[in-house]
Amino acid sequence: MSSLTSETRVNLKSVTPDVSAAMRALHVAAADSAAKAGLPGSLLELLRLRVSQINGCEFCIDLHARDARAGGESQQRLDALGAWQDSSLFDAREKAAFALAETITLVHDDRVPDEVYRAAAAEFGEAATAALIWVCTVINAYNRIAISTRMVPQPAR
Repeated sequence: MSSLTSETRVNLKSVTPDVSAAMRALHVAAADSAAKAGLPGSLLELLRLRVSQINGCEFCIDLHARDARAGGESQQRLDALGAWQDSSLFDAREKAAFALAETITLVHDDRVPDEVYRAAAAEFGEAATAALIWVCTVINAYNRIAISTRMVPQPAR
């Protein structure tokens, strides 16, 4: 049951530039925290892509798939991301991050179970786990912005 329309929606950057700037600053701070914690950018793009897939954010799926490919991610791994649990293309560390990202995104289902959190913390340590939580929180927020304002990807050239 889709309620998509072609109606023009608010341009948040134009109408609320201060809030948009604060959101951008949060994104940058989360990415900086992840870099300081030693998390590879490729993992962050996969997390952003997976969260966007779950949320059904067409704009962010397109953006993060392109960014992942530009960063050297293989199309095979991008294609397998939706089935990461059963894929041999992802290692235990990536799978722990994906599990954490999914439970944060679907927090209404299982409230981030202790075993998922413990697995991520065991793989990443405290600083990187904190960074993962921030990165997942930010992309979830961006998904909600893009979906509610009906942002669409630019056509491929």
